[in-house]
Amino acid sequence: MKLLLVEDEPALRSTLIESLRQSGYVVEVAPDFVQAYEKIRLYRYDCVLLDLTLPGGNGLDLLRALKAENPAAGVLILTARDTLEDRVAGLDLGADDYLVKPFHLSELNARLRAIIRRRQFQGQHHIVFRDLLVWPERAEVLVHGESVALTRKEYDLLLYLLANPGRVLTKEAIAEHLCGDAVDTADTFDFIYTHLKNLRKKLQEKGADNYIRTMYGVGYKLSGE
Repeated sequence: MKLLLVEDEPALRSTLIESLRQSGYVVEVAPDFVQAYEKIRLYRYDCVLLDLTLPGGNGLDLLRALKAENPAAGVLILTARDTLEDRVAGLDLGADDYLVKPFHLSELNARLRAIIRRRQFQGQHHIVFRDLLVWPERAEVLVHGESVALTRKEYDLLLYLLANPGRVLTKEAIAEHLCGDAVDTADTFDFIYTHLKNLRKKLQEKGADNYIRTMYGVGYKLSGE
């Protein structure tokens, strides 16, 4: 899952980056309004963690721009501004939740998981697709009741496919989702082929054949047939 953290306070930003990455998220960072605005125009995120008080602009204006660019993105507002007016304004503009500073990291992670679950999997605690059963909060994958051991990237790739069943995903979109803007420095997308090959093999070994289809010259999709 790919996140954008919009936070100008260096100490808090560093703590959140470390915690979120340890939880397995791909985290991109924007310390001010201008950089955040540029990122939401160029990239897609599963969820944006948004401070309201930013150098160079207002977080609510950024939220409005984000929803115009990518309505499906989840938004968790993180702020010291605890007025009813700010809460109502943020929620009316499309934010999913509101967390007031200071907060516990465990609560942040719980709210983040809930947002992603609502946004991508209709609030379900588990995902069923053909013979696949996935428990996102435990990062557990089962085929015919048997556990499938996946690497972090393979698991993230599977969740991305499950969030877009039947939709053709380009290798560029997959690379950006798995690596964030660090993919801009990649010479090739060969690592995508490796992850896909390994994921297919592990699913097939458990009896889940032909789940991931190659659309030659276009990309890949999770097939329901």
